[in-house]
Amino acid sequence: MELVEEIVKLANRVSSNIELPSDKSLKLLAPNKTKEKVLQPLKFARDLSLKKEQKPIGMSTQLIVGATPESDRDILKLSSALYDKALLKRVYYSAYIPVNNDKNLPSVVTKPPLLREHRLYQADWLLRFYDFSWDEIVTDEFPNLDEELDPKTFWALNNLKYFPMEINTASKEELLRIPGIGARGVMKILSARRFKKLTFDDLKKLKISIKKAKYFITCNKEFQRQVPFYKDNLKLALTKPEPKKLVQPSLFDVSSITGEI
Repeated sequence: MELVEEIVKLANRVSSNIELPSDKSLKLLAPNKTKEKVLQPLKFARDLSLKKEQKPIGMSTQLIVGATPESDRDILKLSSALYDKALLKRVYYSAYIPVNNDKNLPSVVTKPPLLREHRLYQADWLLRFYDFSWDEIVTDEFPNLDEELDPKTFWALNNLKYFPMEINTASKEELLRIPGIGARGVMKILSARRFKKLTFDDLKKLKISIKKAKYFITCNKEFQRQVPFYKDNLKLALTKPEPKKLVQPSLFDVSSITGEI
């Protein structure tokens, strides 16, 4: 641990990668590695860091996604436990890219699960900043995130009993759970509704997108959604591609000048 002690003296960030989310997978693919061996240096570094007079160092780990059969539920459960122990500042997710044939690994023709990686990062954000618990986002019934939907919308569709929410009366915690409305939007709503009852037009004036939110909210008891309030209908509306806007082509190509190239 002497090396870790020296690192803590010099560094402001330390990383020790678990790589695989279960003991079973570690034993199969990295038998010399265990979660305990990986986490021990981080625990030691955390304790040393807390004794330092300056700001504690940030610690992180990495999990490989798609190399082994664990579900998103398994991955987020582990990440949440590491956050709850105040051991890590960040968990990074990396889609597995096959490079050779191995009976214990996906075929080399398997495409890296990049969208799954992206959804895990979004779910991780909900854990850290939106007060979601891992077992709300992914459950026994739905152990994997929906690649067609962001995790907050995925959660909302699986919990329609909480919706629609009335923008003018919902608490801060409730507003944060509305699909399409982020933390900044919530603060705008809380500030503006002190002075008046908000309408959908008011939300637009506040520059709050209602593209997703309109399916899950009322403003002054007014609905703006135009589909039946059932999971399948809502998902279809939320995932339906928007029609492409027809734009008259310019006689001159100015994309390099405008930065749109």
